[in-house]
Amino acid sequence: MRPTFFETVRMPLNPFVFYLRTPLNPFVFYLRTLLCLLGLLLAFGASADFPDKPIKILVGFAPGGGSDILARTVAPALGEALGQAVIVDNLPGAGGNRAMAEVARAKPDGYTLLMGTPGLATNASLYSNLGFDPLIAFEPIGLIGSVQNVLLVQKDLPVNSVAELIAYIKARPGKLNYASPGTGTSLHLAGELFKSAAGLDIVHVPYKGGGQAMTDLMSGQVAVMFNVLPSALPQIKAGTVKALAVTGRERATVLPDLPTMIGSGVANYTAFTWNGLLAPSATPNQVIQVINQAIQKVLASPEMAKRYASIGTDVMSGTPDTFKVLIQDETKKWRQIIESNGLKAE
Repeated sequence: MRPTFFETVRMPLNPFVFYLRTPLNPFVFYLRTLLCLLGLLLAFGASADFPDKPIKILVGFAPGGGSDILARTVAPALGEALGQAVIVDNLPGAGGNRAMAEVARAKPDGYTLLMGTPGLATNASLYSNLGFDPLIAFEPIGLIGSVQNVLLVQKDLPVNSVAELIAYIKARPGKLNYASPGTGTSLHLAGELFKSAAGLDIVHVPYKGGGQAMTDLMSGQVAVMFNVLPSALPQIKAGTVKALAVTGRERATVLPDLPTMIGSGVANYTAFTWNGLLAPSATPNQVIQVINQAIQKVLASPEMAKRYASIGTDVMSGTPDTFKVLIQDETKKWRQIIESNGLKAE
């Protein structure tokens, strides 16, 4: 049964539903056409006015970790470019899954964003029931940076190179431990890749964030850790931990004397951490483009380039499609490593 005219005009302004459900009365035809156009204009106007209130970036790890540092480095400049405050909020837990789930179910209006990490590419393989698919739950907006990981040891450990560390661990199978910001994080996988590549028996100790893990590394509660450069650099310079190697194909600009893992004899070992912003799926493309353009503006700033260099971070930007391809490629790479090593995180 068709709705009456008055029932029809009280319907929500979804232009497509409205158009299909109204009676074929000439007067109503013109009215519904007008309202369809009005609905489309209102939808466009909402995107055109974006943003008109503060934006929140959720970080899936505790304060003090690499993702948190980078988010807080970018947020003020991004807020200035967008004309609204950009607030960083931490929601740690489950290898970043809590924050991902929160953003996945958020309203797709661009005001709740995710600080994306390699967990987007690894967690679907590590966890049996995420409740969402990282490849379809989010709209990539843009990359904001990448960092090398660095292999660290407790300062009193009697080793000064990767080769010495490997020999030290092999002489004490199962006796040493290594920390990570949490099970399933990219730094956990960096440790598992090291174990596999070097044939090591070393125990994983997961924490609820990189800051806590670093604290216990400095105090000697754990012996080894892979960490991102922005988080580790102050402690390396202060001498509270020892750095043995970086995990990229080239040496880090901020630590030019530190060899790579490959250069230290661990064949084909590379692992880096990337970060980017994502919105919930179905966020309007106009909103995605507004934020992406603001990111490009921020990252093109010489001042931001200096700040990145000071925390050991490389500028890594691009279009939403560039970010999407990276996530897909990383998903394939790490799925193979996770499955071949039988890794699971629950």
